[in-house]
Amino acid sequence: MKLINFVLNVIWLIFAGLWMSILYVLAGIVCTILIITIPWGIASFRLAVYVLWPFGRTTRVRDDAGAPSCVGNVVWLVFAGWWLALGHLTTSIALACTIIGIPFAWANLKMIPISLMPLGREIVSTDQRFAGW
Repeated sequence: MKLINFVLNVIWLIFAGLWMSILYVLAGIVCTILIITIPWGIASFRLAVYVLWPFGRTTRVRDDAGAPSCVGNVVWLVFAGWWLALGHLTTSIALACTIIGIPFAWANLKMIPISLMPLGREIVSTDQRFAGW
């Protein structure tokens, strides 16, 4: 299974991961420069690493996420989330044009909700997905 994840991640890195990760890093840099938005910058950097190498990992809602995460997600959605979601959508359309790219297009579409609402989520290994239950 780890070999399959490695191969999928390498293909993903070449065709979608590097470009999308750069977009997340740019959003994180802008958020960090603005100082008041540093928490969003940290979330953006964390997602940049996830988007760079996603297979074998997943996200789940944090148990301690509350109202501040909800309010933060609304701010993120307005200023950066929809741009990143648009990037995922555009990349998935381009990947779906090829037969071999369809699974990667689907993976890109699955990342749209995470790009829209990143706060209050944590990235975990797929082996640990249900560890908290």
